Amino acid sequence: MPASTSDRPESLTRDEILAAINATRKANGAPAWTYNPRLEAAALSQARLMARKDTLSHDLGVTLRQRVTEAGYLGAVGENVAKGYKTLPTVIEGWLASQGHRNTLLSPKFTEFGLAVARTGSGKLYWAMIAGGSFDAWRV
Repeated sequence: MPASTSDRPESLTRDEILAAINATRKANGAPAWTYNPRLEAAALSQARLMARKDTLSHDLGVTLRQRVTEAGYLGAVGENVAKGYKTLPTVIEGWLASQGHRNTLLSPKFTEFGLAVARTGSGKLYWAMIAGGSFDAWRV
């Protein structure tokens, strides 16, 4: 029997990820986001780097801005990272429990996102989610 996505979060589809994130946003009064493959590529780069170094960090020698620019994304961005969570629902709950991560996850100023997960050789999971949107949304 093939492993379920709960056993192998690396196998989550974009549709599953989008549904989970948007259900969370809807439950908290935030508008839906779209999925952006460029932000996913930048998130995957960070998740893999954290897994390779077995270190949770936003900056392991490559900044968020460098990663999204390399992936071809030029808008405003925010990032959530996590380690050790075994499923997408549990990592979302973890982000909701942290005010800074919650602010990013529920921000109405971001309109799209990408999410990725990577596994260390010992099986520990590292997650990265990058939200993006227009710089104009941040002007006051």
